[in-house]
Amino acid sequence: MQVAGDRRGPDLLRRVLAGSDVEPSVVEEKLAAPLPDAGGAAPPPEPGVEDPLRHVVRIPPREGRTAEWPSWTPPELRAAFAARGIERPWAHQAEGASLVHDGADVVVATGTASGKSLVYQLPVLTGLLEDPRATALYLAPTKALAADQLRALDGLAPEGVRPASFDGDTPMEERDWVRRHCRWMFSNPDMLHRSLLPRHGRWGTFLRRLRYVVVDECHTYRGVFGSHVALLLRRLLRVAARYGAHPTVVLASATVATPGEFASRLTGRDVVAVTEDGSPHAGRTVAFWEPPLLTGITDDGGAPVRRSAGGEAARMLADLVLEDARTLAFVRSRHGAELTALSARRRLAEVAPELADRIASYRGGYLPEERRALEASLMSGELLGVATTNALELGVDISGLDAVVLAGFPGTRASFWQQAGRAGRASDEALVVLVARDDPLDTYLVHHPSSLLGAPVESCVLNPVNPYVLAPQLACAAAELPLTEDDVASVFGGAPAVEVLDALVEEGVLRRRPHGWFWPDTGEAPAAQVDIRGSGLGQVAVVEAATGRMLGTVDGGAAPGNVHPGAVYLHRGEGYIVDELDLDQGLALVHPEDPDWRTEAQSVSDVSVLAVRTARRYGPVQVCFGDTTVTSQVVAYRRRTAEGTVLDQTPLDLPEQSLDTRSVWYTIDPEALAAAGVDDARLPGALHAAEHAAIGLLPLFAICDRWDIGGLSTALHPDTGLPTVFVHDGHPGGAGLAERGHEVLDRWLRATRDAVRDCECRTGCPSCVQSPKCGNGNNPLDKTGAVQVLDLVLAALDRPEEP
Repeated sequence: MQVAGDRRGPDLLRRVLAGSDVEPSVVEEKLAAPLPDAGGAAPPPEPGVEDPLRHVVRIPPREGRTAEWPSWTPPELRAAFAARGIERPWAHQAEGASLVHDGADVVVATGTASGKSLVYQLPVLTGLLEDPRATALYLAPTKALAADQLRALDGLAPEGVRPASFDGDTPMEERDWVRRHCRWMFSNPDMLHRSLLPRHGRWGTFLRRLRYVVVDECHTYRGVFGSHVALLLRRLLRVAARYGAHPTVVLASATVATPGEFASRLTGRDVVAVTEDGSPHAGRTVAFWEPPLLTGITDDGGAPVRRSAGGEAARMLADLVLEDARTLAFVRSRHGAELTALSARRRLAEVAPELADRIASYRGGYLPEERRALEASLMSGELLGVATTNALELGVDISGLDAVVLAGFPGTRASFWQQAGRAGRASDEALVVLVARDDPLDTYLVHHPSSLLGAPVESCVLNPVNPYVLAPQLACAAAELPLTEDDVASVFGGAPAVEVLDALVEEGVLRRRPHGWFWPDTGEAPAAQVDIRGSGLGQVAVVEAATGRMLGTVDGGAAPGNVHPGAVYLHRGEGYIVDELDLDQGLALVHPEDPDWRTEAQSVSDVSVLAVRTARRYGPVQVCFGDTTVTSQVVAYRRRTAEGTVLDQTPLDLPEQSLDTRSVWYTIDPEALAAAGVDDARLPGALHAAEHAAIGLLPLFAICDRWDIGGLSTALHPDTGLPTVFVHDGHPGGAGLAERGHEVLDRWLRATRDAVRDCECRTGCPSCVQSPKCGNGNNPLDKTGAVQVLDLVLAALDRPEEP
């Protein structure tokens, strides 16, 4: 199948190449070249030639499969969809909508722009028409997404449905109207947790008539946040049942592994999965780009330094805007999004000043009025290029994009396809460019693209019985309605919940009575103290000291690393320096300043073993998974130039943080290490390098980011008495990430070994064994020793497990 403009993707890629040192003619050569096998080493570049365009793949367009409208579709809805150009639904839309209409709990897990919204819009609007008293609740992970879906009902929702938004931006005077009159409420888990459920008596009429609950972009509910949301949904369904309602739950998700199983864990119900995508899509050209090395520049340890992914993305964003291509550049951090937009605007100001103002940044932490203005500019096309965090991976339904640039792998294959899917919604072929960061996982993927393009997406990991999540959620549930033994057994997980409840009673948080567990009437409901998204340490407000203007917020757990005294903080392209951080008050005071350097926090950590849950012995290697305590402290920060050169290091006096979590670790007998050629002098550097590389590659096997996990390596750990490498979850109680690493240890460490061995550097670099968050300044590191250690461990894992 050929589509109009089917050369648009390669043509845009040639424009990107024109702004580099690579001849645009190589595009056709790369398109014709076969991809290396996922497990094979990438072919080395020609001597003296560094080609940043590693691979190019064209994904062909796909024709759609339509179906008839379900027989129960009201004529007015069919006409409303037809007015939007939807004459017939795609096959998966008709299938999913019919299942929902028949009362099944359903998850639709299909690609970006596949029309998942219609799967719930059609049965929900039909149900609200059939029963003029019925209500529905829509939950989204972001306010932008909920607002966008609410806008989508304009001209679609029949009179009397009265859809409305209920989130943190809803004025207080409008909230009473929503509670009394709205029949389809668009909200988010935070408002459900903090406002609706604690005051469910005031929402009794809405809850009594609740017929549908829609959970959009449910794949984002993973890890600790997902575990909170899983228990929050159980609280909602339990309270609704108290009012006599048993709503149907319909979930929408990006493509994930085993979506039915995941949705069932999330909701506590049996959920039917609809996964066969019947929608069409235009073709895409996917380019894999590894920034070239900076000539004559090395880091403090002598390792070569590449151009930054953000810098390359900024150049590409500017070049694509010059080509009049509507482009999103996804950047991994808020700070990076600001820098990328600023750099792209500066480039355009030199060659096409009239376009400079058509590039902006978009990220979380903006004030509501700023978000709304940016979203309106995106929708109108006033903005041609936007540098964004994953805030726009979901959210505003932007159509007609020509290109997406990813400044770094977003952490999961699911997120990669979600971000890439923002381009190519029109008939023209789109361009997607993955720009590798100086990171082991990114480097591995641009050299082994089949590991991304040809591999299944990951499973979402969540753990609703994590005691650090279960305890506050059970307290909230008891404050809403007394908890019965049946509630605990059938809704909240059984025995683990009883253990947590007993501890809450012992602490005086709850009271035990013959009929269950009760919240003592002590005034403020516990929901106000429970942060379902963050570290449990609340939010830190970033405030301009001279004016009192609040610029944004930072999670309390991340604040010591991001807004420590002396840190550079960017907001809307403007620079600020942090003067003071008060964690007790949740306040960071800043002043305006635009330095030509950036800051990088340095921390130290330690790991103590609390309990070993599983242990397996393979000759000289033992592999364990269990409970650990991690103590960490931000002790200093470095100032670096834009090229990465360290200017200085400044000590910090910040409090130590303690984290009870779960870890996977392995120990190695010293005799085996000596036989492998790793002597005592090289051992610390070899283990340290192996630890760094393993942390960098775990996101290939679990939906996480390297910042969600941490590690420790030591030549002699006091709890094991042996050389040990730990990798731990970065969340209280664990988020299932270390457990996933334990399950796939052999595949994980093989990919780690391959990434280190195949890296082109001599002694170790950010692409293989250096870590951007190493508290020891990436010293010592022994790349060759890491390969020897990993070879030894992998050889041991090939042996039968010892009894």
